[in-house]
Amino acid sequence: MRLALANSDVKQRQDLLVRWEALWQENAAAPPSSTIAKLVAAWSEPNRHYHTLQHLGECLANFETLRHLPEHPLDVQLALWFHDAIYDVTRHDNEARSAEWARQEILAAGLSAATADSVATLIMATCHNAEPVGVDAEVLVDIDLWILGAPPDRFEEYERQVRKEYAHVPDEAFRLGRLAILQQFQARPRLFNTEPFFTRYEPQARSNLQHSITKLLSSKVT
Repeated sequence: MRLALANSDVKQRQDLLVRWEALWQENAAAPPSSTIAKLVAAWSEPNRHYHTLQHLGECLANFETLRHLPEHPLDVQLALWFHDAIYDVTRHDNEARSAEWARQEILAAGLSAATADSVATLIMATCHNAEPVGVDAEVLVDIDLWILGAPPDRFEEYERQVRKEYAHVPDEAFRLGRLAILQQFQARPRLFNTEPFFTRYEPQARSNLQHSITKLLSSKVT
């Protein structure tokens, strides 16, 4: 089992490296050679359980489904690579710090300040505290929230991973906080902005959310 997991991890990293190199070749630019190593190290930090290379890989794979929609596909892809690059559950500025890191790396790669600003703005849209503005942000946010519409077994795994990331939070406090977040999502008129994701994932996302909400409501810690 350990060997299988190790092999899976190696393949995951290799797949990500191929995607990273293809992205830059497609756009005739090159970031500093240390960028991808720093990104992989960041996404692999031991405190992470959901916001990991698995999540990054799922995001990049889902981009292929919506690749035809963005006005600036390079910006969206770069935002995906960096959107959770900095992640600390004890802080509330992860998106801002990730956006600034992205800005620095993009400028170092020789891309324009306009691209750097666009990517930083897109990353801030993953705070999910307002409706995304523009098709590029809609695509990015839908991809980031894909997990809500994942098959039930993957969604259950996601829920366990989130709990591990907040292992320092007492059970009842976590239950109440998680319940509030899921109920906020459930109250939205629609979860996915793009028509392909709305059609494909909205029903399953509603089912997943209701299942978790019901479970949280019935598991009050006394």
